[in-house]
Amino acid sequence: MKAVDMAEATAPLSEYVRRARKETVVVTRRGKPVAALVPVGGPDWEDFVVSTHPDFAAVMRRSEARYRSEGGVSLADVRRRYDLGRKRGAGGKRKAR
Repeated sequence: MKAVDMAEATAPLSEYVRRARKETVVVTRRGKPVAALVPVGGPDWEDFVVSTHPDFAAVMRRSEARYRSEGGVSLADVRRRYDLGRKRGAGGKRKAR
């Protein structure tokens, strides 16, 4: 990880992006981190795009509010509902009853 203070960050942005392809570049102000340039690609990019989309954020807020008001579903209930209670044998196949 490379740190650069804003006051000393005089190179063009493209230079910091080139560095960020190899390692995270943390931008600091008076020694405290304020931003980071991180390499992004593939699934990381997709996660970023989805998690910052306003519609996704709205769904997450509604889900959290519903969880607070109604509670959640226990792991035992999920296992019962989807018949996941039995351990699997070799090769991921269900054991014979």
